[in-house]
Amino acid sequence: MNPVLIVGCGYIGRRVAAACLAEGGRVYGVVRSADSARRLEAEGIRALPLDLDRERVPADWPTAGARLYYFAPPPAEGVSDPRIERLLEALQGPRCPARIVYISTTGVYGDCGGRWIDESEPAKPATDRARRRHAAEQALRRWSAASGVPVVILRVPGIYGPGKLPLERLRRGLPLLDEADSPYTNRIHAEDLVAACRAAMAHPAPGPLYNVADGRPSNMTDYFNRIADAAGLPRPPTVSRAEAGTRLSAGMRAFMDESKRIDNRRLREELGVSLAYPDLDAGLAACLGEP
Repeated sequence: MNPVLIVGCGYIGRRVAAACLAEGGRVYGVVRSADSARRLEAEGIRALPLDLDRERVPADWPTAGARLYYFAPPPAEGVSDPRIERLLEALQGPRCPARIVYISTTGVYGDCGGRWIDESEPAKPATDRARRRHAAEQALRRWSAASGVPVVILRVPGIYGPGKLPLERLRRGLPLLDEADSPYTNRIHAEDLVAACRAAMAHPAPGPLYNVADGRPSNMTDYFNRIADAAGLPRPPTVSRAEAGTRLSAGMRAFMDESKRIDNRRLREELGVSLAYPDLDAGLAACLGEP
């Protein structure tokens, strides 16, 4: 079995790694810090420390024929992703992997006015964060065309799961938009995202692009309210859209400006992913340990 190389082996990467290790494969995880490297080694993952902002990819990395997952985020600023470009420069000729699976974001679609959209929707990123992800997608497509190595792009909305819920934000009582003004938001449980990543790597002839969402969008305020109810926390206060400019953070306002509903049909029917958590009720019960 070809080795697995996970670039950006964090919350999702470690879960993918655990599933691959259970099959008896060799798994390498690329991380930046020594603490992260030690954590991977303790979990049986062979750590490869590297800072893609400053260091070149070592020549002895096990990239040849590898199943490569790229989960590392772009830099926090700019409209490109020099990290992934640096990696792709090293993956040439005999160093090429067998396939790359890349986690992108549904944010590249921009604002769709609450419409249902599928993978045929043109990308029109409206924020620098989304532009960085779209630039990475384009770099991967160019590299794939030149190398002949297939790349599968997974466009992912908000990820939730054990230890990945906005509980601290709820405890702080930070406000949200009134529900009547709140945009549609989409999500995927971490374990279903792991299943999608592995299906994209294992499928004999995957498509180039899949939306990975549970297909049950709701508005963002409802999402936070349901988490608060499930966790036994107060629901957050709400503000009108007119008040949002002074009461909500810039990051939250950016999310408030985009509304879309993500169709996951291709994920289910073409890639064959059966969601373990097809709605928020099932996912929250698993996250919070309810029976």
